[in-house]
Amino acid sequence: MENNSNIELREKIRLGLSLAFKKLVAYKAKNDGVLVFSDQGKIVRVKAKDIKL
Repeated sequence: MENNSNIELREKIRLGLSLAFKKLVAYKAKNDGVLVFSDQGKIVRVKAKDIKL
């Protein structure tokens, strides 16, 4: 069973990753950039301006 400090740490990490992704998308959208993802092993390129957060 996990203790509360592990749960709190996990939540802080999730929030940090979410914030970092939002900043990345905003930066790429500002500079007309493209993000690259993998969808079931297939490479997919998405314009940052098309991503809705």
